Amino acid sequence: MGNVLTVENLSTYFKTDKGIAKAVEDVSFTVKKGEMLGLIGESGCGKTTVAQSILRLIEYPGKVVNGKAILDGKDLIGATDQELVDRRWKEISVIPQSAMNALNPVYSVGEQIVESILLHEKVSRQDAIKRTKDLLELVGIDGGRWKSYPHEFSGGMKQRVAIAMALSCNPKLVISDESTTGLDVLTQAQVIALIKKLQRTLDLSVILISHDLPMVTAICDRIAIMYAGKIIEWSSTTDILEDARHPYSQGLLNATPDLANPDKEVISIPGSVPNLINPPEGCRFHPRCQFAMDRCKKEVPVLKEVKKGHFAACFLEESDVNG
Repeated sequence: MGNVLTVENLSTYFKTDKGIAKAVEDVSFTVKKGEMLGLIGESGCGKTTVAQSILRLIEYPGKVVNGKAILDGKDLIGATDQELVDRRWKEISVIPQSAMNALNPVYSVGEQIVESILLHEKVSRQDAIKRTKDLLELVGIDGGRWKSYPHEFSGGMKQRVAIAMALSCNPKLVISDESTTGLDVLTQAQVIALIKKLQRTLDLSVILISHDLPMVTAICDRIAIMYAGKIIEWSSTTDILEDARHPYSQGLLNATPDLANPDKEVISIPGSVPNLINPPEGCRFHPRCQFAMDRCKKEVPVLKEVKKGHFAACFLEESDVNG
């Protein structure tokens, strides 16, 4: 199975009055054709910045200072503005955090999808309207409501419209950026189930960005875990659940309630994500890590393959602590 997306050494910095915030630093990962990759971590770890960097949506005072995002053999980071216009939505699209803000209140939901199709596809308006109705039906909305306005829909239905819009030009890769934020628990579950169903039905590649570990482990094929601007571990979901190697990954799992095991003790991770203007030297997690060694405070661990398909950036892999 080939890679649809290959991210190599991606770094994105923001200029602030207090210094340079290294929001994303030296991030590398791949997304395979037809798979769902979960990108998780606490708030402030750089997940959304990675997505915006891939889509080239970073604006001043932010800047992608290094790296590549190779989609279907062509780099997005080095693409011209016109190439980006041609490739967004048609090859790569995004389901935003808040459909409430993403949808224009003065246009019907259908017209907004039709506009996207006509901008990127050489089809007639009649064909674009038909596709719009089909897309709405695909996400569970009556196609006859294509002339309805955003204020006529509930939050969950708006999110379904945003999903339909993301699929409007048959992209190879869809980025779902915290797309259930602000929805009630039941609606969240419905939207996530819909994304998974569409991913399987349409053989889509999806990057699912979230801080909701139970949800990600339930539907993603692989997981990449971010901490303080870096990916510190990534592997198959099964491997992460059964054999997490980084203390931060283990901490996230220990801090997650288990409905199947209500007697399990929930242990929170002490401290918080560091300030990325002045992050700790060495491993950025060492101030919160119970296994930290002197080496962790001075040297930066490199993401290495600890077993086939399983990568971790931790010096414990080179010590006797894990056996």
